[in-house]
Amino acid sequence: QLVESGGGSVEAGGSLRVSCSAHGDSLSGYAMAWFRRGPGNQEEGVAGIGADGIPMYADFVKGRFTIFKDNTNENLNLQMNNLKPEDTATYFCSAEVDLNIRDPYKEVWYNPGIYVSEGQGTQVTVSS
Repeated sequence: QLVESGGGSVEAGGSLRVSCSAHGDSLSGYAMAWFRRGPGNQEEGVAGIGADGIPMYADFVKGRFTIFKDNTNENLNLQMNNLKPEDTATYFCSAEVDLNIRDPYKEVWYNPGIYVSEGQGTQVTVSS
């Protein structure tokens, strides 16, 4: 079970970090991703990280967000800088790609349907 934390409210231009854990279980070797669902309820991929540690980003967050696992490999983090009001959303993490998926991870990471596990999410609100 994945649990997110670290959401909150911030003014535009500010920073927040959201984290995802699996109750202390190691996340090493798992491909994982952050998604968000905004006021329009549209779900979109924000960033993914392959089992090899290579990160991938949606164009709308490149240069502002960083996805990484911490040194303990127990937390997946999303560092969000220079936040904009349009970043307001519920952010949730997903993990473990379905074994039936054969496409390279870098080509499918943004598809929420490929993951086996998903958290409940944490709210991020950015005011102008």
